[in-house]
Amino acid sequence: MHLPTLSLINNSHVYVEGDVSIDASAAIAPGVILRAAPDSKIIIGSGVCIGMGSILHAYQGSLEIGAGVNLGAGVLVIGNGKIGVNACIGAATTIWNSSVEPGQVVPGCSVIGKQGRQVTDVSSAATSPVPVHPPETPDVAPPNGQVPPTKAVSSPSTTDKDSPTEPQAAPNSEAGTSVYGQGNLNRLLKTLFPYDQSLNRPPEDG
Repeated sequence: MHLPTLSLINNSHVYVEGDVSIDASAAIAPGVILRAAPDSKIIIGSGVCIGMGSILHAYQGSLEIGAGVNLGAGVLVIGNGKIGVNACIGAATTIWNSSVEPGQVVPGCSVIGKQGRQVTDVSSAATSPVPVHPPETPDVAPPNGQVPPTKAVSSPSTTDKDSPTEPQAAPNSEAGTSVYGQGNLNRLLKTLFPYDQSLNRPPEDG
């Protein structure tokens, strides 16, 4: 039985399986998995930097990482293809049976190649304004048949000169409520002091 020769791996914290060729100048972080299926091969060129937790799984062909390529942490490369020289792959990116052009910069969390399921973009739904309605006051009948006072609503175009400083209420005879104003006060004074009219007269200059 013929057994394939094992590649010399200096990084004991890297899991390597199958036909994997790693250049001596490549820097590989802990937790990286390099796995080549039968009849497949992984070739890592000189000066390659692979971030922590990345997975490279070659099958049905060769997966080649060109010289000077930087793979961020958590990058997943599956299938066959080639990542060109000096390309930069952002963290948490998935590359499925695709190639990357030399010198290309791929943003993090990107998906290149076949996508098994489309994910709906929720950014537009999160930024859409939500209509805010003011709380409605419940219609509660006041006790003793009294009419509740109404609040004056001022419009933005109304100036301070046009709006009165104090709200004035008129007497409402139908509701049975009495509003005391200057007229009622004068009648009360005349009733209490029928013979003394000096209270309603302005003071005379002596």
